[in-house]
Amino acid sequence: MKVLRNLVKVLSAVSVVLLLSACGPDFAESGNSIIDGPEAVSLIEQDGVVLVDTQAANFYQMEHADGAVNISRADIVVSEPYPNLVGTKTQIEEVLGGKGISNDSTVVIYDTNKNMDSARLWWTMKAYGHPVDKIKVVSGGLSTLKRAGVAVGNDKVAPSAVAYTAKEFDSSMMATLEDVKAQVNDPSEDTCIIDTRTLEEYREGTIPGSVHINFVNNNFKDDTYKPADQIQILYLENEIKPEDTVIMFCKTSIRGAQTHMALYNAGYRNLKLYDAAWVEWSSKPSLPVYTPEQPTMPVPTQQDGS
Repeated sequence: MKVLRNLVKVLSAVSVVLLLSACGPDFAESGNSIIDGPEAVSLIEQDGVVLVDTQAANFYQMEHADGAVNISRADIVVSEPYPNLVGTKTQIEEVLGGKGISNDSTVVIYDTNKNMDSARLWWTMKAYGHPVDKIKVVSGGLSTLKRAGVAVGNDKVAPSAVAYTAKEFDSSMMATLEDVKAQVNDPSEDTCIIDTRTLEEYREGTIPGSVHINFVNNNFKDDTYKPADQIQILYLENEIKPEDTVIMFCKTSIRGAQTHMALYNAGYRNLKLYDAAWVEWSSKPSLPVYTPEQPTMPVPTQQDGS
């Protein structure tokens, strides 16, 4: 039976590859937002480029890439009425400008957190109108930069402040509670909801109709992002097409932002982050919660001497 299941998985993967190589789904331009170590090194040596470390301030003070300024998660979010909501326009302008980032800057972002915090800053900057071709995320973060030969230290980088003017928040990049409720109550075939949390969290309760794809599946074991073609295969196998509207969430949509980044880089464009996420949905007693049935585990056979 196990051999049969594995064969089915292989055949499914082969069919997706054939679909992609033939007249397959119409993906947008892909592979331009996530960069590897050598590309990051080449970029940060250029004028007009700001290297950003997104670790919490205390970890940044312990170790960071030489020349990197620090923008932590706490700098770009607000915590009312729910944790980790996107910060205000004024807040983002002050943070970016205060770190020496102008509207013309190319920003190279890294983290030490499975690409979550770098993706969250990328999503925030994109939503506030920074040109997407000028925001790059280093796949695998600080470890990747070290392997590429970037020196590290703990000297605080204090750039001169510059003016930064954000655009109005792009609401098309966010799903509201009402958007999610509408999909739950009257599902659209060309819209899907992705729960990016762990399997354990998903089994404890999820938004009805959600597809479970743990955000870590976007990464290799060394925490580098999988390339665009592998992300395409993963999501097509879950029947998520590039023309679909994709709503993603986790507990507070930090992991969701990592998936948003992976999908955008893979050529998906109709992407919405449910920013208030599970903390909002689960706090509303009137909203439905789906609890998936856990698979029945076989009872182990007791052996002599055990």
